[in-house]
Amino acid sequence: MASDESTGLAKSAADKLSEMGERTKQLSTAMQDPQRQRQIILVIVCVALLLDNMLYMVIVPIIPDYLADLESEQTAQAHEVVLLNSSVNSTDVGKSSRDNLDIQIGVLFASKAILQLLVNPLTGTFIDRVGYDIPLMIGLFIMFISTCIFAFAENYATLFVARSLQGLGSAFADTSGIAMIADKYTEEAERSRALGIALAFISFGSLVAPPFGGILYEFAGKRVPFLVLACICFADGMLCFTVLKPFSDRARENMPVGTPIYRLMIDPYIAVVAGALTTCNIPLAFLEPTIANWMETTMNASEWEIGLTWLPSFFPHVLGVYITVKLAAQYPHLQWFYGAVGMIIIGASSCTVPACKTFGQLIAPLCGICFGIALVDTALLPTLAFLVDVRHVSVYGSVYAIADISYCVAYALGPVVAGQIVHDLGFVQLNLGMGLANVLYAPALLLLRNVCQLKPSHSERDILLEDGHKGLYDTIKMEERKSKGFSAADHCMPGEENAVEPFGGQAESHLEDYAGPEYN
Repeated sequence: MASDESTGLAKSAADKLSEMGERTKQLSTAMQDPQRQRQIILVIVCVALLLDNMLYMVIVPIIPDYLADLESEQTAQAHEVVLLNSSVNSTDVGKSSRDNLDIQIGVLFASKAILQLLVNPLTGTFIDRVGYDIPLMIGLFIMFISTCIFAFAENYATLFVARSLQGLGSAFADTSGIAMIADKYTEEAERSRALGIALAFISFGSLVAPPFGGILYEFAGKRVPFLVLACICFADGMLCFTVLKPFSDRARENMPVGTPIYRLMIDPYIAVVAGALTTCNIPLAFLEPTIANWMETTMNASEWEIGLTWLPSFFPHVLGVYITVKLAAQYPHLQWFYGAVGMIIIGASSCTVPACKTFGQLIAPLCGICFGIALVDTALLPTLAFLVDVRHVSVYGSVYAIADISYCVAYALGPVVAGQIVHDLGFVQLNLGMGLANVLYAPALLLLRNVCQLKPSHSERDILLEDGHKGLYDTIKMEERKSKGFSAADHCMPGEENAVEPFGGQAESHLEDYAGPEYN
């Protein structure tokens, strides 16, 4: 009987193992499905972007207070020196300490964006050479190390190293993640929707991080918020390693060579988009380090009001993403218009901020700024991928490195420049200047209107083969050119065989110059 029981247990264990093996096989098969794999990749990238932006903003309520404690110890030591040296004024010592603390906080906040700005050209080229998965894995690993250093840092120098490391990790993870989404979602409507979801995660991370960090810092200490983020980062890295298998032996000889980043930077259409991304993010980047002090002095705002200043803006940001995605699916040729409207909304909202007298009044213009940023980002990020598709080679690392550089310019200048502008000119002048810059830049997006007319066809091959006199005419013209021994590519620089002539004529007037060898 004991033998029968042992046999039954062994059979039951074997059945369970077989069932687990079958489920594992089914899971592996499901993950090989292209649609399912795209969804998993989108989840991995969105979590990476969420983590990066939470780590970027979670230090807002933590670091100033933590550095103030460190500074108070140094101030106490300085006062002891004052007692020994009566010629030194204790008031001057206190003022010097406060000024030093403000400078330290500004440099610490800006160090991430500055390093990210410096290394993005290199990471963009690296991504174009090796693909998107390895840089994403590298970025997640560096972000994990950075978060752990934040948790256990005990002095300013270590915090500065952690913040700078985060910029390096972001240069890899953010750029490769957005580029991977653009690569996996090739249809324009799907690409806009996927990038819109990613932007929603970026917004959520940025806006929910300050209250998240402040609450955990208040009740559990400095380390806990960073350790929670480190665990999520580790889990996302393991999912990336399991699903994407970034270091497996795979042939990359068929991977096309992307257009060098310096040539993308001088592309006039891409330059217009990059300028719009920088300009629209300047109000947010410049208000974040200055609005708290302004709220204290003008409306006697409490700590909880300052902490929740930006949180209501998450909802209009998501609404802006949703509206833009829906409009882009119906009217894809108007992407430039959605961006221009967003910049006008940002400009008007920025000019309204100084007129607010209460916390309730301030919520409306801040929501307007975030709503406008959502319109601009959601409309123009897919446009960058489209411009690369029709004017260069469909490899997206460098072009989204340019987008990341655009963001970093605003966020590197914000903590360093904004305070000085407020000190020299005033908070009102700062907001009026930012609003005017956005309104004046909006008409520049008109230069994209001819390119956006090509969106419904998705590729130059579709344009050449479409029914109707235009497609037939262009096909005949190409055949005539081939019979004469040359093609449209002979008139273009290498890598720009599919270029649309910058800022001239109607879209259809350029179609006869499309050779399209890289997409056939």
